[in-house]
Amino acid sequence: MAVIDVLGSTMYYEDSGAGVPFVFLHGNPSSSRAWRNVVPGIAAPGRRLLAPDLIGMGRSGKPDLPYRFADHARHLDAWFDALGLEEVVLVGHDWGGALAFDWAARHPGRARGVAFMETIVRELSWAELGEAPRARSEAIRGPGGESLVLDGNFLVETAFTGGVLTPLGAEELGPYLEPYPTRESRRPLLEWARSSPLDGDPADVVGRVRGYGDWLAGSGEVPKLLLTFDSSPTLLITEKVAAWCAEHMAALETEHCGPAGHHVTEDRPREIAAAISAWADRHGLR
Repeated sequence: MAVIDVLGSTMYYEDSGAGVPFVFLHGNPSSSRAWRNVVPGIAAPGRRLLAPDLIGMGRSGKPDLPYRFADHARHLDAWFDALGLEEVVLVGHDWGGALAFDWAARHPGRARGVAFMETIVRELSWAELGEAPRARSEAIRGPGGESLVLDGNFLVETAFTGGVLTPLGAEELGPYLEPYPTRESRRPLLEWARSSPLDGDPADVVGRVRGYGDWLAGSGEVPKLLLTFDSSPTLLITEKVAAWCAEHMAALETEHCGPAGHHVTEDRPREIAAAISAWADRHGLR
């Protein structure tokens, strides 16, 4: 574990091994902790495994920022540069996948491969959402959203009880809750929760998604791995979305990893690690 100065604040990250950097990016309302049971299964000679906490999240600093997508991307850029990470393999979940796509698209030639799961692969519409996800998004984006998210730990608690097939107990949930003891500390979580690109809004995120969509379609030189799951109504990448990915993404392989909720690294860490490690071996990523 380590902490590095970034843009006037700090970013915490896990760091092990040596060789080709594999960078694991978490989503909302998570942290590098999400990868704790995945990374050991990917460890191998020739691989350096890094998992940062996004700015404002986990054990990273919490500066006074709007915490828009661009804020996270800017701090992540600075973290990559501060560590001198050039050619990397990116692994992303949820918003971490979107940030991985965005970084790869803006840094041509530096992504050696991208593995992703349960992330935003294209623009969404309200009509596509299931009844429960739609109701949740409407509540968070509505006038009562601030109170719902900021006055308690609603997002973290529901993510790791309802967003998984096997709810986390108090001991496992505690480290996810600790970084968010106050109303202000939860603002990054609220901003992410309101940022999903639904029917063209918010425009800044839609622009990012369109930009990396072009890269995903045209980067045939970069191997990509989509991990899919089943058995939960909370899943973001359904069979229909996976089929869209296969049609619209260059150099894509898809591996099914079994039953899971949206926070798949809690439900299927071994299967995720095995799939990524085998894919990396096939493409000489070490």
